[in-house]
Amino acid sequence: MAHNILVLDDERNYLVVLEAMLDEAGYNVTALSDPELALAYLEESEVDVLVTDMKMPKLSGREVLERVQRNYPHIPVLIMTAFGSIESAVEAMRLGAFDYITKPFSNEQLMLSIAKATQLADMHRSNRLLRENLEERYGLHNIIGKSKVMRQVLEMVDKAAPSRSTVLIEGDSGTGKELVARAIHFASPRKDAPFVSVNCMALAPGVLESELFGHEKGSFTGAVASRRGRFELANGGTLFLDEIGELTPELQVKLLRVLQERKFERVGGAREIEVDIRVVTATNVDLAQAVQAGSFREDLYYRLNVVRIHMPPLRERREDIPLLAAHFLAKYATENAKDIHGFSSEALNYITGYEWPGNVRQLQNVIERCVVLASGTSITVDDLPAEVRDEESQFKSAVDLLPARLNLGDTLEKIEGALVRRALARNDFVKVKAAEALGISKSLLQYKLKKYNITG
Repeated sequence: MAHNILVLDDERNYLVVLEAMLDEAGYNVTALSDPELALAYLEESEVDVLVTDMKMPKLSGREVLERVQRNYPHIPVLIMTAFGSIESAVEAMRLGAFDYITKPFSNEQLMLSIAKATQLADMHRSNRLLRENLEERYGLHNIIGKSKVMRQVLEMVDKAAPSRSTVLIEGDSGTGKELVARAIHFASPRKDAPFVSVNCMALAPGVLESELFGHEKGSFTGAVASRRGRFELANGGTLFLDEIGELTPELQVKLLRVLQERKFERVGGAREIEVDIRVVTATNVDLAQAVQAGSFREDLYYRLNVVRIHMPPLRERREDIPLLAAHFLAKYATENAKDIHGFSSEALNYITGYEWPGNVRQLQNVIERCVVLASGTSITVDDLPAEVRDEESQFKSAVDLLPARLNLGDTLEKIEGALVRRALARNDFVKVKAAEALGISKSLLQYKLKKYNITG
């Protein structure tokens, strides 16, 4: 793809020479002699590199540079002048010029500088496209769900995103906590700055401290060079700390200080580093109980828990399961070039009625497996893994997930409620059929629906 070069010079002889030279090199060239006309052209056209003279009537090259830096910071600007000096060169570079060339210049010098500028323009374009892709991929509209509990989550994300406040996302593993964290970032004023993610459980405490705060050269064995930590890398953006409940007491103290003062020191360092970040955390444990147990600092908990978002398990948002299943089916059918368009009604009933202990992540993996192994144009019951379609396997897996100590009466009621919900889902919410599947009368089913507050 040919790059678009805008050349601005009030000397027409230079314009003619530059236009011919750049055109011969394969660039798309627009040559203008009026600075105001050039600025108007930038508003309506895509320009990769601007080459401008320094001394011109109406507006100087410096004034053009300042306006481009303010309105089009992604466009590299090359300054040309016949009145070159060290002072003006330094000033142009200080204002953001990509390069500074003194007239008369060699053709090789100019072409080399423009080639480097187009490389920078390509990098800016790639970063912009990547950022737009990330916004599209992790935007609020990509969180799938129409259930009441998910509408509440989306409403909380929408309200919390514009603020600077810390957000605590709670929920079981696989419910999509990081997806919500990214949605908060890309719906916030910080969306053009970095989103940096750290899993606090994946790293040993000593390694995690260095990963978060960075370290100075020689601060420990193997520290052969200074290294910036995730707090510095996230400066201006969002730092997402997953599994925050796994932090050691020492790291909890350090995190609390950063949240309070926005300052920290690298491991082995003495210089304070200031950062401007928004912290979003997630956990699959009950931090309030951890505070009561003494394993998590109460002051840190209140610092993190300014805005709390609870991600419901999949079994509590069953009307979203068909939507998610269809989304993953389309995704993996495209990726695997498979002509698969949907689910049989029986397969969808099994998928909707399953408890999904692994939540959305497990559902995603199951649908991917089905797509890869399916031989027809739709997913049938035979394509489902045993744990989803086999009653005994389902029951055994559900029992194995129960805690060792529990109240038998409460647990039996929860199991009964789950069985009633599953029977409804697997029978298209037709109560007569659900009652037959459970081996009970319709009136008894009505009683149990009211008892467990179950609606169709």
